[in-house]
Amino acid sequence: MTVTIVEIHVPMPPKPDPPDGSTPYPWIDRVEDFLVGLEDEGGIEVHDEGEEHEDAYVFLVAGAADEELLAVASRVATLPGIPAGAFAVFGDDETEEFGQGRRIALPPPGV
Repeated sequence: MTVTIVEIHVPMPPKPDPPDGSTPYPWIDRVEDFLVGLEDEGGIEVHDEGEEHEDAYVFLVAGAADEELLAVASRVATLPGIPAGAFAVFGDDETEEFGQGRRIALPPPGV
């Protein structure tokens, strides 16, 4: 049985070198903490650790209905400090590459 996975792609705009000991993309930790919090509440499952892919950072969520996963992706896109241009891709656990599914701009209209 395949499992629906939603990829949340957040653009990684070019950043100047950060001061020593800091990250140029502090929002990555913010998103990971947010998703782990939702997972701890039992609403979703963080499918795998996020990772860089092309010019974005990709977070993977599963374990809920499509509408719920899309709502989670929309909430991620509207967190403070998230770069504009995030999108979600619906795939499944058998997909071997990122971006190989239905793409939805975030937040979607009406959310």
